[in-house]
Amino acid sequence: MRPCLSQVTTLTTPFAEDLDAAAGSGCPAVEVWLTKLETHLQTQSVADTRKLVEAQGIILAAAAYQGGLLLSRGEQKLAHFEHFRRRLDLCQALGIRMMVLAPDVVVKPDPAAFAAAVAGLAEASRWAEGFGVTLALEFRPGPVCACLDTAVSLVEACEEPNVGVCLDAFHYYAGPSKLEDLNRLTRENLAHVQVCDVAGVPRELMGDSDRVFPGEGDFRLEPIMTRLRAIGYDGYVSLELMNPELWKSKPAGVAELGAAALRRQLECTPES
Repeated sequence: MRPCLSQVTTLTTPFAEDLDAAAGSGCPAVEVWLTKLETHLQTQSVADTRKLVEAQGIILAAAAYQGGLLLSRGEQKLAHFEHFRRRLDLCQALGIRMMVLAPDVVVKPDPAAFAAAVAGLAEASRWAEGFGVTLALEFRPGPVCACLDTAVSLVEACEEPNVGVCLDAFHYYAGPSKLEDLNRLTRENLAHVQVCDVAGVPRELMGDSDRVFPGEGDFRLEPIMTRLRAIGYDGYVSLELMNPELWKSKPAGVAELGAAALRRQLECTPES
């Protein structure tokens, strides 16, 4: 398993400064926040950005996130897929081989919605394949794809080789996922992992702003790490915090503390 720092953890920091912070942390793998990259590219070229990344020795491990591809229809679908295509272009140009996909928000799902989500996921995966990108489907509390079990089922039903699950520890603990759901993860269907922690907040009240460094809260991350080791997962484990208090701190300090917290999780053993 390889540690990675999500740019949303330092959301208010410019793209280039994130690269400096990651390189200095000893964890030079970055999960790109696509909106931040797009803002950066308003004043910088893709070619210059690629040179910047290479000069810093940074690996752009994944990009987050794209929505609207599973259930949208008509003109809305055309707009979402055009946005998706532009982002796939960026991923290809910058060597980003993983994109996190978020489930669509619907008011009231029905059985047909899940079948439609499978079809939408399959179509998106075929688009991504042409750009050399793998899709990582995230689950999050909501009417559709709210738990790990459903995410795995959608990926399996999709039957496309370049789509897998994004296991987000926050959504795993805040939503209806169960411990036994982890048993459905395999080396083949797990594409990406995001971790954080939350301290002293009831699950019913948890929000993204409550996220703290892994190991500093109440989440039991050991079962997740144990399962990742059991299946031989060798992909990236990304620190994803959306805490406004951290956004006020110097990015180098946040990256250093975050990288250390990640290493402690990845290096510990079940016996410890």
